[in-house]
Amino acid sequence: MKKSPQLGTRILLQMELEFSSESVNYRRGEEENEMAKRRRKYTAEQKVAILKEHLVEGRRLSDLCDAYDLHPTVFYRWQKEFFEKGARAFEKEVGCRTKKLEQKIAKLEKKLTQKNEVLSELMEEHVALKKTLGEV
Repeated sequence: MKKSPQLGTRILLQMELEFSSESVNYRRGEEENEMAKRRRKYTAEQKVAILKEHLVEGRRLSDLCDAYDLHPTVFYRWQKEFFEKGARAFEKEVGCRTKKLEQKIAKLEKKLTQKNEVLSELMEEHVALKKTLGEV
């Protein structure tokens, strides 16, 4: 039986298509794995520790990015957010003190109001007693 040249060409084309589709699927899998590797979630404590390494300890940004698998823009975004919201760390202490003082003031005002009410009742009773005795 004689093979036609077209049949051989078809088989080769089919093999090339199968190989190319497998390599495309393989590449997609690599890209998905790379995306999964790139997307990491860091806690607030971890972010502060990384920023501290750079700002306080003087570690180079490129070294940090390599070590923690970060992109420099992510680091700079964290740094910007850290400095924008950094004042809140100090406000909480002041806010806590103010809240305690406000609670103390409210408690003292309530106590003063209560004393004024008792005093006014006593004065009313005193005036009524004077009227009955005929002193007023």
